[in-house]
Amino acid sequence: MTTVDHWQLPDGVEEVLPAQAENVERLRRALLDMYRGWGYRLVIPPLMEFTQSLLVGLGEDLDLLTFKLTDQLSGRTLGIRADITPQVARIDAHSLGEPGVTRLCYAGSTLHARPKNPLASRSPIQVGVELYGDDSLGADVEVVGLMLATLETAGVADITLDLGHVGVYEAVLDAAGLDEELEATVFDALQRKSVPDLTAALADSGDQARELILALVDLHGDESVLARARETYGDTVPAALVALDALNEVAVDVKRQRPELAVYFDLAELRGYHYHTGLVFAAYAPGRGEALANGGRYNDVGAVFGRARPATGFAADLKALMAHLPGEAGSAAAISAPDADDPALQAEIAALREAGEIVINCLSGSPDPRCDRELREVDGQWRVAPLDSRD
Repeated sequence: MTTVDHWQLPDGVEEVLPAQAENVERLRRALLDMYRGWGYRLVIPPLMEFTQSLLVGLGEDLDLLTFKLTDQLSGRTLGIRADITPQVARIDAHSLGEPGVTRLCYAGSTLHARPKNPLASRSPIQVGVELYGDDSLGADVEVVGLMLATLETAGVADITLDLGHVGVYEAVLDAAGLDEELEATVFDALQRKSVPDLTAALADSGDQARELILALVDLHGDESVLARARETYGDTVPAALVALDALNEVAVDVKRQRPELAVYFDLAELRGYHYHTGLVFAAYAPGRGEALANGGRYNDVGAVFGRARPATGFAADLKALMAHLPGEAGSAAAISAPDADDPALQAEIAALREAGEIVINCLSGSPDPRCDRELREVDGQWRVAPLDSRD
């Protein structure tokens, strides 16, 4: 007979215990307060929706990540959200429908049917912002700046900003003239930066097409990448120059605000290619192979909800950011209070709690281990005194 450990959790699903939970909640509040200061309003989308709205437009790439179940009330298929971004796009396009620029932020649990990578959590707490209604590079710069401020608030040091633009790849692809099936093969090989696979896939595509696409593999590094890309594509793929100009402008503006920031360009970075329409960006820290936050421009995603809008935003996992906090916060010191019905005592306890103190009833006769002080009656009045002091 198999023994079942009832305390076990599914692989990739973890609980957050008190000290860590306190850190996560403190960070969540700090970030949402910061976003509010930038003009972003909080929304709280539902944990599940009909898959018809959850997995359209931006959500198509999330199909394999999404847990699905049948709604017992309607018989329709529900999805537990794997990403909050599509929900916020729906809110902007349909529920709010505001004219002009709309700034929204969120923080909430998500669930993945499978991990994004071997070390990833399947139950991230996603936090992020979305900016709708503005197609300017200024909006992209604002969102990038807020992503960097998010990591700085979480205590992340030595951040590297990774910048790319899907417009470069799209222009090169158009110039190469590949068919749809070959495009998919090239896309996969390019994501792995596999020159042998690319060479084999493009064997019958002509010298120019092969050279244009293979050049993307090596176009990553510091700002010299942009100059090399101009030299490579200036005559053959002039449409790529618009994207290169945008990358340079964003990098200059971000560096003006943060001169010490390391910026890395990767013109073959196609994360979210199937829904991103322009700038893509991510933030990395030493010792972490995966991005701590990422985002990009995804114009017109709201069209599936009846209202096409320019959009840009980013998201991060609070659990992943938690590992970078300056140190695990110890539990705040507390005050022990006698378990008594004295109205004066209860009034003093209420006043202390209102002032932000932790006051714990001494139910068993022994103070809670967190207590370093106690409420003691002195001359008819309740006063706070050190727990180990005796008058």
